[in-house]
Amino acid sequence: MQLTIRMPDENMLKIEYIAKKMGLKKSDVARMAIKAFLDQHDEPSVERPYAKVENLLGIAESGLSDLGYSHREHLIEKIKGTQK
Repeated sequence: MQLTIRMPDENMLKIEYIAKKMGLKKSDVARMAIKAFLDQHDEPSVERPYAKVENLLGIAESGLSDLGYSHREHLIEKIKGTQK
């Protein structure tokens, strides 16, 4: 697909300079710039947060039945080296 754009001479001179410096065509530089712009402005997925990690949930077993409730205490014990 082809795209034709108009731009100020100042920008065109910069594109020509960059293209020559990098050994690319002006169209290559334009494609790279457009891709970077699109990547930067890509809409985040509307996926629920749970769906992003659901494959990880429940795959680890700590052996501590109250880990969710007493995680701070367990962490302190682990740091001190007094973990049961």
